[in-house]
Order: sequence, then structure tokens, then C-alpha cells
Amino acid sequence: MRRQVLSSLFALVAAGLLVSAPVFAQAQVAAKPAPAAKAWTMPRTPDGKPDLQGVYSNATNIPVARPANLGAKEFYDSEADKAASAAAAAGGRGGRGGAARPAANDPEGGGTLAVHYDTSQFGLGGPTVKRAASLRTSIITGPEGRVPAVLPEAAKAAQDRRAYQQAHQWDSAQNRPLAERCITWGFEGPPMMPVGYNSTLEIVQGQGYVAIVQEMIHDTRVIPTDGRPHGPAEIKRWMGDSVGHWEGDTLVVETVNYNPQVVIQGQQVSDAAKVTERFTRIDADTITYQFTVDDPKVWVKPFSGEYNMVHIDGGLYEYACHEGNYGMANNLSGARATEKK
Repeated sequence: MRRQVLSSLFALVAAGLLVSAPVFAQAQVAAKPAPAAKAWTMPRTPDGKPDLQGVYSNATNIPVARPANLGAKEFYDSEADKAASAAAAAGGRGGRGGAARPAANDPEGGGTLAVHYDTSQFGLGGPTVKRAASLRTSIITGPEGRVPAVLPEAAKAAQDRRAYQQAHQWDSAQNRPLAERCITWGFEGPPMMPVGYNSTLEIVQGQGYVAIVQEMIHDTRVIPTDGRPHGPAEIKRWMGDSVGHWEGDTLVVETVNYNPQVVIQGQQVSDAAKVTERFTRIDADTITYQFTVDDPKVWVKPFSGEYNMVHIDGGLYEYACHEGNYGMANNLSGARATEKK
């Protein structure tokens, strides 16, 4: 009997040790403080300015204008809220199965340009495109979340241009759209707007200058950062006359003197157009890009926008579009042949 009691006591003590030892170890592990996350430090160029250099993607599925059903809501509460709102908006537009309609500037997800291009077959669409995470409801900021109304005189001028273009669009190469002539798509800006594909750009810095190379149309904008005066107003440029300066760690760029054929958000700009951009690096992979468009001869008031550009591994590729390409010659020769008939 005594031997049985001792054996039982020994078994109970052993079992207690087997249970309590791991619990004690867990308590010890839980009590150990987690290592602090290493704080990110802004990298700087040899002259002490924030280093913005790198290859970035500005691809996004955020629409330019805020969906009307969101009112003045600038940010979604969560990714779930974002998906639910998009599904509701798509259903209200007659979408099937409540699926969200992609943004017009995101043809890789089925937007307007997807009618012409299947970019996914070249590794340019879907999960192959890196996008910065965002809960913003639209690129255009503010309570309206959309481009303001056009002044009556500017609207009348635009209507007259469309009527002339309709009647004379095949007269000569000069009557064809700038994008068809491989001069500018308008996305390159400023302001630089996300484009459906080739949404890659590279920022390069030197002392007193920042250069931005864009894959679409292979344009390069060289921006002095010493705040110098703008060039003569008589000299108009496709990308305007950009001059920058630093405000703390933010690069601020002001652009004026646009070529009068330049289009911003569907409207030809006037000689009073001014665009102000702000580039702020917020972490190792992200630059916040903000812009304000002010043209008192076109829109009833200025408007602003914001999105994030995300760093990517890789380089820019050749955009082999040039004025005088086969498409242009074929279009015009076809028009002449039709006239002869």
C-alpha cells in the first residue's frame, strides 16, 4: 500500500513538472521585449539633399475622379470597405455579379485601353505590376474629388476645336492628335498622371538638378533646383518650363510656359497655366507625389491631386514610337485614296 501511494505521488509530481515547465518557458519568452524596429533614415546626396533617385512605378487602380456614391469621403476605412464600395458602385452601373469596375487609367485590369492591348501577355499586367497600397478614393483631392467645371469661354473654344478636328482630321499630319504623332500623350505632364501601361519612371539627381525620365514616350524633364527665374514666356514647351526648389525635405517644382496644344485633363491649357508639384520621399520604397493645377482661363478654380510612386527593381525599356511612323503614313495615304474615289 505504501509503495502504491509513493508511486502515485511521484507520478503526480512528474506530471506537474511536465505541464508547468513549458508554461514557465512561455511566460519567459512573452516577457522578453521584442527588438525595436530599425528607424528609417532619409538617404541624402553628397550635397545634403534628400535622395529621390531610383526607378519607380506610378501604376494605380485609384480613379482620377471620386465615384459619386462616395460623396466627400477621401479615404476608405479599410480594404474591405474599399472592395465593398467598388462592388456597390459597379452594381449600380449595371455590373454583373457586383464585380468592381477597374479605373479608366488601369487597362491592365480591364479598363478602356484593354480594348486595344492585352498587356498581361507581355508581363505588364495584373500581379506583375507593382502598385503602392492606398485607401484614397480618388487621385483628385478635396471634398469634391473631381476636376472642377470649365469656364464657358474655354468650353466654347474646346467645342469649336472638336468641330474643326472632325471636319479636317485627315488633312495633314499636323491635324492628327499629339499622341498619334508620338509627341506627347499628356500623361507625362506635368502633372504626371498614372498611365495604363509603361507606367515606369526614373529619377536621377546631380548637384543643382533633378531629371525625370519617363518610359512612356521616353521623355526626360531636366529640372534646376536652385529656384532660378523661368525662361522667356515666348518660348513654349511640350512639358512646360520647370524650375524647382527645396522646402525642407520636399522638392517643389513650378511649371509654366506650356505649348498651347498641351492638354491637361481633357482641356487645352492657356498661357496662364501653372502646375506646382511636390515630391516627398516617405520611406525606403515610396515617394508621395502631389500636384496643383491652376489655369484661371480654363477652370473655375484650381484643383489638386495626390498618389504614391513605389520603387521597383529593374530599368526602363525603349518606347519605340516616333513621329512619321508607318501608321501615320498609312492613315494619310488612305485618306488621299478615299478622296480620289
